Amino acid sequence: MKKKKRLATASLAGCFGCHMSLLDMDERLLEVLEHVEFDRSPLMDFKGFRQRCDIGLIEGGCCNEDNVHVLRQFRENCDVLVAIGQCAIMGGLPVMRNAIMHADDPLRECLEEAYNESPRVLNPGNHIPNDPALPLLLDKVYTCSEVVHIDFQIPGCPPSGDTLYQVLMALATGKKPEFSYGMIKYD
Repeated sequence: MKKKKRLATASLAGCFGCHMSLLDMDERLLEVLEHVEFDRSPLMDFKGFRQRCDIGLIEGGCCNEDNVHVLRQFRENCDVLVAIGQCAIMGGLPVMRNAIMHADDPLRECLEEAYNESPRVLNPGNHIPNDPALPLLLDKVYTCSEVVHIDFQIPGCPPSGDTLYQVLMALATGKKPEFSYGMIKYD
């Protein structure tokens, strides 16, 4: 029996939609599992690396220190690192906070808008969350490739289950992922 590739996945600052697309492979997920076994992944509730992985899939960008820490762990522990989805590649919706860069203190302005100035937020005490258990926010949202070397980028919001299936099957069988233009979708 051929040795299975080890696969790790993580969601950083994103919506978890790319992980849902993994599930959208439906019964083909069983075919993928003939070639890979999960190591660290929220799909399997493994929170740490158990050994070196052949493939790492990252969704989401980096908006806090925990995101950066996880991404660097993946780069250190995965032979091939794949950024999946627009949040990982271009920052997605979270990167919209970077538009405030003209302010003297852009992070403070962003938090003031989110917690105190928005007409749709009820916060009579005007408190901005400041619990030490919360990871520190970065000055802006960074894409994965701004933090570590990324081997492949799979665009889409989210990429389809078909696209992820083709990418995983290629990587699991030692091939370079290739897919047609029609497989890149933004829903």
